[in-house]
Amino acid sequence: MEAYDRLVKLVSEVEDDIRKAEGGNKAAGTRVRKSMQDIKQAAQDVRQAVLDAREREDAS
Repeated sequence: MEAYDRLVKLVSEVEDDIRKAEGGNKAAGTRVRKSMQDIKQAAQDVRQAVLDAREREDAS
């Protein structure tokens, strides 16, 4: 599923910045917050894709 692959990619990409933010790097913290918004949207896209698949299955 393309939406899920995007979600996994976003989560893996933010890992380094999370570690930097934990160390007190403010710029990394800003990047993490932005990435979390992107991850939130990607998770919503996965959720919608699953619902759409279920509806198509029920319609069959």
